[in-house]
Amino acid sequence: MILYTCGQKTAGGSLGHPCGRAGKALDNAGHDYEIKVLRGYRLMPWTRSSRKADRAEVTELSGTPEVPVLVLDDGTVISDSSRIVKWAKENPAA
Repeated sequence: MILYTCGQKTAGGSLGHPCGRAGKALDNAGHDYEIKVLRGYRLMPWTRSSRKADRAEVTELSGTPEVPVLVLDDGTVISDSSRIVKWAKENPAA
């Protein structure tokens, strides 16, 4: 399982950061996962020129350059923190 995040990784889950919320939900559900950090922050002017290239992999997977994106071991792709949180609650680790 791979969780694609911004540079915040899974920090700020309690503060409402989307990547943090996704990571916290996976942690609470007992999942082990790899974190893949992507560059190309949306709000940083100096990343605008490289954003498309920096986010190409996740855009191909999910159709959007936005993170977080979770890729399950079976290849299923879940994008958006609220969907990842919902999935984690409905699918706790065995």
